[in-house]
Amino acid sequence: MSARPETSERPERPVDAVAGLLASLAIFASCVGVAYRPGRLIPGALLLALLALAMSEKHQRLAGFAVAIGGVCFVIGMAAAVVTDHPLY
Repeated sequence: MSARPETSERPERPVDAVAGLLASLAIFASCVGVAYRPGRLIPGALLLALLALAMSEKHQRLAGFAVAIGGVCFVIGMAAAVVTDHPLY
């Protein structure tokens, strides 16, 4: 018996941590973009989400959610900006 339990998971690499932070930042920027200038914020958030998706295998699910949330927020934000006569960018 050993003192350490054996795990089959790979250890967390720094690139995985950065990818997780980028994906969560993309989700935050997408949600803010719905209310404030969706044409300026959300495309940048989608680029961050795609970058996070390409960087890490461990956080692919979070980055995939970030891309999906960004797409939905873009549609909702642009529609809301047009209906309420707010600036798009």
